[in-house]
Order: sequence, then C-alpha cells, then structure tokens
Amino acid sequence: MALKKEQKEKIVASLKEKIAAAKSLVFVNFHGLNVAAATALRRTLKERGVGYTVVKKTLLRRVLPEMPALGGEVAIAYGADPFLPAKRIYEFQSKIKDGLNILGGVFEKRFLSAEAMIAIAQIPSREVLYGQLVLMLSWPLRGLAVVIDQISKNKK
Repeated sequence: MALKKEQKEKIVASLKEKIAAAKSLVFVNFHGLNVAAATALRRTLKERGVGYTVVKKTLLRRVLPEMPALGGEVAIAYGADPFLPAKRIYEFQSKIKDGLNILGGVFEKRFLSAEAMIAIAQIPSREVLYGQLVLMLSWPLRGLAVVIDQISKNKK
C-alpha cells in the first residue's frame, strides 16, 4: 500500500527527530529474519535503551541525503550512547547467525562501513577498559614485588 504525502511527511519528521537525538546510527538489513526473532530483537533493544525502526530507504534518504547506497530491507538502530546500538545489534546478530546484517552506520557524524561498525561493536565496555588499565598500571609494581621477594629469600 502506497503512503500518502502526509504520512510520508510525518515519518520523515519523526526520523529527523530520532536521528538528531541519537549519538550513533546502525543500518541493519533484516531480510530473512523471522517474526519471532524480530520481536525478540525489538524487545531486547528496547530493554537496553536502543531504538529500532524499520524505514523505507527513499524516506531515509530524504533525512540523510549523503547516505551511501544500502541493499535489502533497512532498519535503523539508534541511541543516546554512541556504542550501544552497534554493540546490541552485533550481539543479537552473533546469537541468531542468520537473517540480520549490519550494513554500516553513522558514528560521530560520519558514515562508516559495516566493518567499521562491527569494530566499534567489539570495543570492550568502559568497566572492562578500566580494569585493563588498572592491570597495566599495577603490573610493574607486581614485578618489583616479586623481585624483592626473591632477593629476600636469597639473602636468608
């Protein structure tokens, strides 16, 4: 069923609002995703604060005229956190293995390829990065403690 001009204008206005409020966007091809998996995806994303909207490419192009060509059916995942949409889509894609593909995205107001968005999705969380930093900073002290312990054992 074709959309009327007023409906298209509403959709475009809604998309503009969502995209303006989002820190990042992920373009997703959901061809082959069954209804149960699509429902689970929507529920999972909503619980974690990520929006998900299926959109016609022609209407999306009105909002993002410089957008690269995308194949298949397109949905966008968006959120206030710059990493969260890519992470959540990538997690779900890894679980179901078929029917969901990252096509690319917008990160820091630049269009990125699918490979770049997957790389962003694989960045560890802030807590994990803090833990790695603490481990790196404590490693020299740990080594020094082992050396001092060995020296004290040898002197006895």
